[in-house]
Amino acid sequence: MTDRAEKYDALIIGAGAAGLFCASEAAKQGVRVLVIDHANKLCEKIRISGGGRCNFTNIHTQAENFLSDNPKFCVSALKGFTPQHFIERVDAENIKWHEKKLGQLFCDDSAQDIIDLLLDACARHHVAIRTGEIVASISHTGQGFTVETSGSSIDAGALIIATGGKSIPKIGATGFGYDVAKQFGLNVIEPRPALVPLTFDGDVKAMAHDLAGVSIDATVRAAKPPTPNQKKSKTPPAFQEGLLFTHRGLSGPSILQASNYWKEGRSIIVDLCPGVDTQSVLKGHKNTDGSLAIQKILGQLLPKRLAAKLAELDGYHGNIADWPDKKLEALARRLKAWEIMPIGSEGYRTAEVTLGGVDTNGLHSKTMEAKSVSSLYFIGEVVDVTGWLGGYNFQWAWASAHAAARGVIAKKL
Repeated sequence: MTDRAEKYDALIIGAGAAGLFCASEAAKQGVRVLVIDHANKLCEKIRISGGGRCNFTNIHTQAENFLSDNPKFCVSALKGFTPQHFIERVDAENIKWHEKKLGQLFCDDSAQDIIDLLLDACARHHVAIRTGEIVASISHTGQGFTVETSGSSIDAGALIIATGGKSIPKIGATGFGYDVAKQFGLNVIEPRPALVPLTFDGDVKAMAHDLAGVSIDATVRAAKPPTPNQKKSKTPPAFQEGLLFTHRGLSGPSILQASNYWKEGRSIIVDLCPGVDTQSVLKGHKNTDGSLAIQKILGQLLPKRLAAKLAELDGYHGNIADWPDKKLEALARRLKAWEIMPIGSEGYRTAEVTLGGVDTNGLHSKTMEAKSVSSLYFIGEVVDVTGWLGGYNFQWAWASAHAAARGVIAKKL
């Protein structure tokens, strides 16, 4: 450490959800904390989340709601700081909230309420926050870390990386945290866009373009990954939520959820009529309403524009009485298991989060501290722990931040 440098117990790089929460949690126990961020405007990802109302947690949070090369890594942190713990913080600030669906909690008014909660807690506990400060170099000394920035030289006993992933670069997202991990010898699981709309070519692309704006309730899952022993290969979970046709492909919550499990070269399976026995419906109409046109029956099961487009693309014409049972069975299967092949995703531009990140095998699960570098911590989205859509990633931010704060406090005491 250098005499000319500013000195803090802990330096946090990244002033988003995880960084600010970690800062206040540590500072309330007497840790002197500085938070820096390269952006001039803080918390933009919080601001735009949940349609501007911030889906700040999910009351059903379990380890099963997260993807990681090490699925059990998140268990300790999630148990150490639960959704109810964060709800207590929200209630203490008199922030009004509601459950929208599936355990998803949103602010009644604005995401600004959560930003204010974080900033007010930092102010109460004297956390220093600086924006527009770009890191030039980081070095590890026997006593901690020296960080040179565009505006200062900082010595800190602990260094906490809370810089997030690559998703939504227009608000300043970068791969900085991965570079820091690699600098100190930690492995990084290859990042890729997650919770992201999928793109297509051919008939599906044309169909989506023509149906842009049409939404339906659908069940979507990524196809089971091929393995030498199919019995040992897990079938990805299915998600029943909204599906939206766009000019670029398919979006909506069900598609975003399935995108976490999809990889190039694999298909996705779409149930266009969840909860409906399409085979019984079609055969029932054939027996009782044989003069009905197939397209009209499809229009009873699906939005009319979608029904008309399916009929146009797949030749679903004529009265149902004229269709042999085998052809009706094939249509029934198509409605329940429409298999389509994405060619890609919309990428980090629209991805809500980033899959992959700092390999959890190199971190202590109870504190988020690097096993090979004392007092170096990684929290939030930069870590290879990625949640489902619906408040899970914010809960991971709070839980991992709390775990790291506990680790820093324990060392200081």
